Amino acid sequence: MRAFGLITFIFALTIIFASVFSETTKASDDAVSFVDLNKYSGNWYEIARYPNRFQKQCVGNTTANYRLKQNGDIEVINRCKKKDGSYDDATGKAKVVDKTSNAKLKVSFFWIFYAPYWIIDLDPNYKWAVIGHPKKSYCWILSRTPQLDERTYQGILKRLEAKGYDTAKLIKTPQN
Repeated sequence: MRAFGLITFIFALTIIFASVFSETTKASDDAVSFVDLNKYSGNWYEIARYPNRFQKQCVGNTTANYRLKQNGDIEVINRCKKKDGSYDDATGKAKVVDKTSNAKLKVSFFWIFYAPYWIIDLDPNYKWAVIGHPKKSYCWILSRTPQLDERTYQGILKRLEAKGYDTAKLIKTPQN
């Protein structure tokens, strides 16, 4: 659990420094127009993601659980299976950045270091969601179920490509 926290901390620092000091990558505004945070709360299965340092110990069964708190913050619990069969958990918090849409959040797993978390595609019935980063450096496809039908997945990929994401970088997450 401590290793996951340290990796998350390193990730957060990387995102912060990249966001603050990078002027060569133009930020995008791909967030959806509105998210009902009550409907968004609950358990999500990771279907695919861009490779990243803070999840390199994860080999499958990756989930994210969001719980809306009374103060408007969101409790985040990420969980994944490691190579040895044990599970790694990380608890963090998210704050809404854009209160008009609720689609732009910032998330932290360590102290005061936050990273952008933008909901960039969302099923009208909240069956799946796509999380991105303003500079397109991170991407996650999430679903309420452990698998996503191929037609839906291919539609998501087409929309990601239209937004400028490199879908060839996505790796599917085994869920068993």
